[in-house]
Amino acid sequence: MQDKNALSRAFLYGLAMDPASGLIFLVAYALSMFATALWSMAYRGFAKPYFFRRDPEAVHDRMTNIGSFLGSHIVTRKAAEACFHYRHPALEQNILGIRFANPIGLAAGFDKDARLTDIMAAIGFGFEEIGSVTGEPCEGNPKPRLWRLPKSRGILVHYGLKNEGCEVIAHRLRNRRLRFPVGTSIAKTNSPATVDIPSGIRDYAKAFRAFSAIGDYFTVNISCPNAYGGELFSDPARLDALLAELDAIPTQKPVFLKLPADIGENGLREIVSVSRRHRLHGFIASNLTKRRDLPGLYRDEIAGHDKGGISGVVLRDISNNLVSRLYVLAGGEFVIVGCGGVFSAEDAYEKIRRGASLVQLVTGLIYNGPQHIGEINRGLARLLQRDGFASVREAVGIDVRNASIARSA
Repeated sequence: MQDKNALSRAFLYGLAMDPASGLIFLVAYALSMFATALWSMAYRGFAKPYFFRRDPEAVHDRMTNIGSFLGSHIVTRKAAEACFHYRHPALEQNILGIRFANPIGLAAGFDKDARLTDIMAAIGFGFEEIGSVTGEPCEGNPKPRLWRLPKSRGILVHYGLKNEGCEVIAHRLRNRRLRFPVGTSIAKTNSPATVDIPSGIRDYAKAFRAFSAIGDYFTVNISCPNAYGGELFSDPARLDALLAELDAIPTQKPVFLKLPADIGENGLREIVSVSRRHRLHGFIASNLTKRRDLPGLYRDEIAGHDKGGISGVVLRDISNNLVSRLYVLAGGEFVIVGCGGVFSAEDAYEKIRRGASLVQLVTGLIYNGPQHIGEINRGLARLLQRDGFASVREAVGIDVRNASIARSA
């Protein structure tokens, strides 16, 4: 309601000062709302049922080609902005020297080869994370390696870090104008050649060097559940060695660490302790879960699929709890990015109130369509105003802080 009242006051003031501009504003706003509603009906009623009857990887590849084409032309970018983009000053933040127009970002794993940055900026994301990018080109695991879980509202992923490799992807981005903050998720190449620790570290370092002056931040992905050797660098001693090697590579960019979803309390404390000794600025919580016993996960959808990680609604509580635990352990020292199970503005807001300064999603986009990002940002602005927050920053960690005050009272 406050959002609507503020909008009404702004419109009436603008109409009094400049009637023509005020009317243009009103028409543009009405068209934007109409376009969002129309796209929502079209995607959920027609496009998604059509896509979900077809092979998920083939659909993803085709939509990547279409998105790359649409993002390469100013007319289609502007059309996408007019239909989908939502802006509000309460959503803006400056974090680690990077300006974010809103806190909702595209997580790594969707735009593996950095072909969609232009169109993702146009549809309203506040930032994007490409990759994961590896030192060498990687074909990934054998097909099929991607399955939808419609009853569980999730995705089962066993891609195995498929990407074109750091040299090709860095070349693609080197001279491109980035329209919003772009992070690079790096991982070790999914190959028997990188299973030993020294080889794995060299592979990470190669990708890190390739992007040292490209993009806005790094994410070190130590938690892919679908690669040779498993999560080698989730071990604190191995992580210490990896981060020491990356510390020696010059870069001005912030560095984040992507955590496993299923990490225990002792493991989390050890990783935070190791991170304090290195050039690390934040954590992403979290990657996919490997658990098959989660509430809301339909067993018939995962029968026969022992490999792979799961995203979507079943990851929400795991991610939220990890965000809260991180905020308690290191909220004043590290920036936290919440990732997992974001399907609505309320989902994003819960992560923020638990301690996340930024929020990432992929599965919510697949299930709800391109207009969904604007819907989340519009809803998030309303929630902030409802609760009396002038900005996202004021809401970060409020639930954890309030719980701490209540316990100490």
